[in-house]
Amino acid sequence: MFVKSAKFYDALYHFKDYKKASDKLTSFIRKYNPGAGTLLDTACGTGKHVEFLKNDFECEGLDINKDLLDIAKERCPEIVFHESDMTEFHTGKTYDVVCCLFSSIAYVKTYENMCKAFFVMTEHLNPNGLLIIEPWFSKETYFTNTITANHYDEKDMKLAWMYNSILKDDMSVLDIHYLAGTAEGVVHFNELHELGLFDDTQYRKAMTDAGLDVHYDKDGLFGRGMYIGIKN
Repeated sequence: MFVKSAKFYDALYHFKDYKKASDKLTSFIRKYNPGAGTLLDTACGTGKHVEFLKNDFECEGLDINKDLLDIAKERCPEIVFHESDMTEFHTGKTYDVVCCLFSSIAYVKTYENMCKAFFVMTEHLNPNGLLIIEPWFSKETYFTNTITANHYDEKDMKLAWMYNSILKDDMSVLDIHYLAGTAEGVVHFNELHELGLFDDTQYRKAMTDAGLDVHYDKDGLFGRGMYIGIKN
């Protein structure tokens, strides 16, 4: 995922207000753990959340994609970033908050892998620490037979990306086609994104089995909800 599109990632998601999302996340954290001081952002991508969260927390980031991490390190050179799979990482320390935002948890694809991810994330929490998960769609809420198109139009870069939403083997499958234009020329490429579709019961059971008390906010950061697990 984002193997070919990494250098365009921030432009592709130019419409996302990371500061607003980070401020709202901070309010969730202060509500459930007012004294929280350390935070690990898993699937951190290019570090856009960390860029703002570092003002309130001692942050670290983790992602499996080296190209995305290279951008994150350039953006936040003072932050420690780990290159690892979120289902089996080990940073050697624990945190007051571990989060997985922008529906990135769905990239684990299967319920078994989500359970593994929640277990290892919980292992990295201090007592009373928070695991905060921004979910993807469920099978019931996922939209199929639709076409999605997004555009970015600036002087030095033009982007268009488009995909159909397909349901296959309990996963949402997005065959994303990109058209990217810069001063160097115009390129076309595609990436296949496969994301697991988990329902409320599965999120809650996976978190409970990992040793967490589960809370839920129906709105979350931008309308997809938010699961907040508190380590027993």
